[in-house]
Amino acid sequence: MEEIVQAIVIGVAQGLTEFLPISSSAHLILVPRILGWDDELLNSAAFVVMLHMGTLAALLLYFWRDVLELI
Repeated sequence: MEEIVQAIVIGVAQGLTEFLPISSSAHLILVPRILGWDDELLNSAAFVVMLHMGTLAALLLYFWRDVLELI
């Protein structure tokens, strides 16, 4: 259950910072360090990829009309 909460917190940080001109992976390093989390899952490449895929899916859902118009 703790991993789910950690993933949600990092996902929210990803969503809030997506359009800011900062590294899209900086919060993946900073949030766990600041909160003292040392979880193997949070440091895995699979977690990073899935987090970015979730962001892509959310953006495509939000901008689906614009994407179709551009295509």
